[in-house]
Amino acid sequence: MIGKVFAIRPQPGLSATIAAGRALGLDIYGEPLFEIRPAVWDVPDPATIDALLIGSANAIRHGGPQLDMLRSKPVHAVGKMTADLAIKAGFSVERIGNGGLQSLLRPGSHAGPAPLRFLRLCGAERVALDVPGGVSVEERTVYQAAPSCILPNFAKLLQSGGIVLLHSAAAARHFADECARLGIATNALVLAALGPRVTEDIGGDWGGIHHAASPNDSALLALAKDMCQDP
Repeated sequence: MIGKVFAIRPQPGLSATIAAGRALGLDIYGEPLFEIRPAVWDVPDPATIDALLIGSANAIRHGGPQLDMLRSKPVHAVGKMTADLAIKAGFSVERIGNGGLQSLLRPGSHAGPAPLRFLRLCGAERVALDVPGGVSVEERTVYQAAPSCILPNFAKLLQSGGIVLLHSAAAARHFADECARLGIATNALVLAALGPRVTEDIGGDWGGIHHAASPNDSALLALAKDMCQDP
């Protein structure tokens, strides 16, 4: 196996990605280029909500005391990690998505009567959803990601080239801006992203851009491993 792998997602996801990557045998390094912070938000009338739509565990971590008003609402979670954290926080999880948050809104994806009124708890940066007819999705921004600079030691590692894991479009744009600011040669860096939306607005002369088979960390790390074995 050849090549360094770089992770730049916020904590605590960064540590989880690094640990999972090393378990796969990857030569992986990380530095968080964002810090997740809570946002000021208000809870709509719970009587107008059938279920919660949660696309990130950060919504549970940083939702604050307002979440207490919503614990009676079933959670539709984007993935197992988000579902597990919701359960630990006292919520009941009705469904876990497969293939992104949009899968939870797909017609026919419910075994029983589908909720018609969702409250989506999300970050300031989020993917737009295609909401089917007859369904409403009200949104509340409960957390935000504050960008930080690439530090000198990490910049030196990046200069030698490798694979960069990208978990969001905001991370892709910020990473590209930081590379330009520091004069890091991007043609020696290959991007591995959760999906096409993550890299659709990124500029720069990269060594390559690849997308995971599914929008989750396991698939992204599997992609990185394949890329290291077959550069």
